Amino acid sequence: MKKYYGFVLLLMTVFYGSCGAIETIFKAGMWWGIIMVVIVIAVIFWIISKLFGRR
Repeated sequence: MKKYYGFVLLLMTVFYGSCGAIETIFKAGMWWGIIMVVIVIAVIFWIISKLFGRR
């Protein structure tokens, strides 16, 4: 039974490490997506202001 505890502990550390890596990737992806959406909205507003702005 003791050898199973070691195996379970090893599996838990491996899975916890991979979950941490995936969490970091998704956090970076989320911030990259937010920044891109803000840039796209700013460009759209800039184009609209150039088209309908005063001349």
